[in-house]
Amino acid sequence: MTTLAESLAEQVGVKQACELLDVPRSRVYRARQPQTRAKQRPAPPHTLSDAERAQVRATLNSARFMDKAPRQVYATLLDENTYLCHWRTMYRVLAAHSEVRERRNLRQHPLYKKPELLATGPNQVWSWDITDLRGPARWSHYPLYTVLDIYSRYVVGWLIAERQSSQLARQLIAETARKQAIQPDQLTLHADNGGPMRGKPLAQLLVDLGVTKSHSRPHTSDDNPFSEAQFKTMKYHPDYPDRFAGMEAARQWAGKFFGWYNHEHYHSGLNLLTPASVHYGEAAAIQQQRQAVMTAAYAAHPTRFARGAPLVKGVPSAVYINPPMKQENLP
Repeated sequence: MTTLAESLAEQVGVKQACELLDVPRSRVYRARQPQTRAKQRPAPPHTLSDAERAQVRATLNSARFMDKAPRQVYATLLDENTYLCHWRTMYRVLAAHSEVRERRNLRQHPLYKKPELLATGPNQVWSWDITDLRGPARWSHYPLYTVLDIYSRYVVGWLIAERQSSQLARQLIAETARKQAIQPDQLTLHADNGGPMRGKPLAQLLVDLGVTKSHSRPHTSDDNPFSEAQFKTMKYHPDYPDRFAGMEAARQWAGKFFGWYNHEHYHSGLNLLTPASVHYGEAAAIQQQRQAVMTAAYAAHPTRFARGAPLVKGVPSAVYINPPMKQENLP
């Protein structure tokens, strides 16, 4: 635009050309000035030499001073009758090498593998976790152990106790596996990294049952989403009490809740089927019955269905914990 303004200025003048092209006149004048290189600023006489700067850097990064701030190094050297430079200069020397940071070789957090689990049917992957139910007094609570099938969202086992224990978890998993007739190498059990989840009694049980164990990454609640979602459904239930009068009251309430959750709750993640119908193979018949109802409704009032004949969805074909990233097809 500046070049065009200069060309037009030769014919109509700078002012008119800039007004027509909406270009500031200062830009045109600046473009006409010869470009001169900026003069290199001479180094001040008190500047450290390259050898002195190297000595300062080596001192700061030495085993003795690598965990100390430049101010601390400066004061320590003064007490030892040594002066290299001011501590501000020490910072500038470090900044020139991008070393104004932690200079020690610190232990790095290990890289944890993201669990990727797939279930295409019931009793392939279970997720379990523990949440606290508040008791009658302050600071009192009852741990609720819940085992959930991620494919059907069916709560296959639960337990309320006075404490969290790997031994209690072992009892619950063993009894639940017996009720569901789990065979060796059939099931993967997923949990977070709590003490009961990693305890030796439970680990030994899983080996004996031929169950594959899986754990979430530390501090990553998204790695155990199904148990977390089930706990939220429970604690947002309309009759969930603020506190339970005692352990027996908590067990009575939990028994009613899990009966409702498994057999009456139309789960949004299951296309509004109940967990029990999916877990025990009744979903296909329910889907056919619902499809017949919707087909009759469409035949009676087709104009009410803007997208044509409705199709009732059934059970999802696969359920993932951390589905693998989709890879684009390379040419």
